[in-house]
Amino acid sequence: MNIKKQLQSLDYFLILSVFCLVIFGIVIIGSATRININGPEGEFQNQMLWFATGIILMLAAALIDYHTISKFYIVIYGFNIFLLILVLIFGGDDGTGVKRWIFGIQPSEFSKVFMIIYLSNFIDKHREKINNISILLAVFIATLVPFVLIKEQPSLSASLVTLAIMVTLLFTGRISYKYILIALAIVIPIAIVLIIDLHTEEHKILSLFLEPYHIRRLTTAVNPDLSSPDYYQTKNSIWAIGSGELRGKGLYQGTINQLSYLPESHNDFIFSVIGEEFGFLGCVCVLVLVLIIIAKCLYIAARAMDNLGKLIASGVAGMLAFQVFVNVGVATGLLPNTGMPFPFLSYGGSSMWINMISIGLVLNVGLRKPKSIFEG
Repeated sequence: MNIKKQLQSLDYFLILSVFCLVIFGIVIIGSATRININGPEGEFQNQMLWFATGIILMLAAALIDYHTISKFYIVIYGFNIFLLILVLIFGGDDGTGVKRWIFGIQPSEFSKVFMIIYLSNFIDKHREKINNISILLAVFIATLVPFVLIKEQPSLSASLVTLAIMVTLLFTGRISYKYILIALAIVIPIAIVLIIDLHTEEHKILSLFLEPYHIRRLTTAVNPDLSSPDYYQTKNSIWAIGSGELRGKGLYQGTINQLSYLPESHNDFIFSVIGEEFGFLGCVCVLVLVLIIIAKCLYIAARAMDNLGKLIASGVAGMLAFQVFVNVGVATGLLPNTGMPFPFLSYGGSSMWINMISIGLVLNVGLRKPKSIFEG
C-alpha cells in the first residue's frame, strides 16, 4: 500500500475527534494561564508547537507498518528500561527530590507506549500459552520493572498506568477467568487490610510502600478536611466545577481559575477549568468526545487483521480510559489527589507526543486489512 493510498484510508473521524479535543484543550490552557491578561505566550504557545509536532509523530506511527515496529519489541523494552534508569541517575531535580525529566522529556510518559508495544508482542507470541503460569509470571515481571522504576522518580500515578495497560492486554489476550478470580481473591482481602490500616494512626502497612505524602492524600480523601493543605486543590476544584452549574461562566470568566485559586489548572486540574467556564454541559461534551475516541479504538481493535493489532489498539484504549477516569476522579474529589494528566487536554509535551503516537498506532492497525482470496 503506497503512502497516498494509506493517507486516503486513514480513519479521519478518529483523527477529527482527537483534533477537536486537543484544540479545545489549547483554548482551556489559554484560559488557565490567563492569556486574556498576560498574552499568548509560554504554555499556550508550547502546547500548539507540541500539537503540530505531535501530528507528524502520529502520521509516522500510522504509516510505518506496526508489524515492522513490532520486530524491535525487545529493543524497545530495553530502551524503555535504559531511559527510566537514566532519569533516576541524571534526571533534573526540581528541589523536591523528584526526578522525572531528562533531555527535556518525561521517560515515564514514553514508557506507556513502549509497554503497549512490548506486552502486545509478548502476549501475541505466546497467545497459545497465555494461561501458562510461567508466561503470566513473565508478563508480570516485565511490567513490574518499569513500575518500580517510575514509582522511584517518584510518579505513582504514571506507574499505575503500566499496571492498567498490563491488565487490559491480559484481558484482551483472553486470560482464563480462573486467574481473574484468583487475582480478585488475593486483591480484595489485601484491599480490605489496607483500608483498615488507612484508618489507623500508624499506617504500619501502607508506610512500607507509600511515601508519607501519599498516605496523607489517602487519609484526606477518606476524611476530607476543608482546612487541610492537602485538600486545598481538591476543595477548590470541586468549588470550581460546582460554580459552573449547567452552562458555565464563560471563557476567561472563571473566577476561581482566573484568580489563581486552582494550582495546576493547566495540567492535572484542567477538567475543573472546563467545569467552571463551560459548566456541566461542557464537561459532558468533553467526556462524550473522549468516549468516542476510546470506542473508535475498541472498534478498530475488534476489526484488526490479527491478534497483535487487536492487542495494540486495545492497549491504547485501556491507557486512555484509565487516565481519564483517574483525572476526572481526582478533579471531582472521588479519588485521592494524584498527578494524572487528562489525555490530549492537559499541558505537556511528552504527554501530547505519546498520546498522538498512540492514536497513530491505532490508525496503523485500522489500515491493515486481511487479504481476500483473490489477492496475491
